[in-house]
Amino acid sequence: MNFKTFAAFVGPSIFMMLLFIAFPLISVFSQSFYLTQPIYEIIEVETCTPGFITQTCVTEEQSIPKLDEHGDIIKVTKFVGLQSYRNVLELERAWEAITSGSWRAFQSIDFWKALRFTLTFTLITLPLNIGLGLAIALVINNASKAVRGPVIFISLLPFIITPVIGALSINWLFRGDGVLTAAMEWYTGRDIAMFAQAWTIELLMMVYRVWHVAPFAAIVLYAGLQTVNQDSLESALIDGATRWQRLRYVVIPHLMPLIVFISMIHLMDAYRVFEEIVGFSSQGHVISLQWLTYDFLVPDQAGNRSISRASASAMLTMIGIIVLLIAPLRRTWRDHKGGH
Repeated sequence: MNFKTFAAFVGPSIFMMLLFIAFPLISVFSQSFYLTQPIYEIIEVETCTPGFITQTCVTEEQSIPKLDEHGDIIKVTKFVGLQSYRNVLELERAWEAITSGSWRAFQSIDFWKALRFTLTFTLITLPLNIGLGLAIALVINNASKAVRGPVIFISLLPFIITPVIGALSINWLFRGDGVLTAAMEWYTGRDIAMFAQAWTIELLMMVYRVWHVAPFAAIVLYAGLQTVNQDSLESALIDGATRWQRLRYVVIPHLMPLIVFISMIHLMDAYRVFEEIVGFSSQGHVISLQWLTYDFLVPDQAGNRSISRASASAMLTMIGIIVLLIAPLRRTWRDHKGGH
């Protein structure tokens, strides 16, 4: 098979793959500019209640969705431009809260409240995830061959557990009379409610995320440790380098491409935090951008869903992920150019 035949065969396949990936994105992007609403009609409803001698009747006007001949609600779709983005961002309220210096008013706006937690959650758990993962990888690498297998298996257990189930388990340990809450109350002699304040819930979420995701970083970094140049380590040891110096100047620079890879995976995953919100039932105190998008899609009492706002929220979330990925992507590109 020559190059032209190969290109003719692979070209359409790549195009179809890119189209398959891009089509949902294009669909969500286009939906953010359109608003679908039911058509309502005003009808008069007469309500009668029993009374003395005669009934008492009251006529009221009610607005109800208009139905078609099949009994389905008639809906109309119209172009609204950036209105959905303005409705999600609520820039007027946000600017008023900023100018008045009221952080509480600013955090009462759902989007900015969700963005604050999402960024905090992502950026705090990132170094903790890499640091704990590197520590676990070093423990596995320095363990004897007889116990290395069991150590790897035990280290992977948190990552094997389904995220929602793991979050629910931590929830039960600290909720109400949970085992750990009871132990802390016995030790301190005070009543403790871990889910009464937002900051304690956020702390539990971050601890759970690091506990759950660090094994992935550990396995990736452990694989990287197997490729460290032993001659460089021996030379550093002969020159009198301490263990910390060998780790800092030999091991970590060698693992840096893997650290950047783990950082990119973590940024994309943590910025879409959702399981913790559901597992910890924290909607009353803490919400994330992904949960906000989900909340827009939950039907209200009339069965309507804010698809346009959900699409705008999803696009804003994607923009945030792209902004966070700029730094590691630039480093990857710089290292790639330097390697050539």
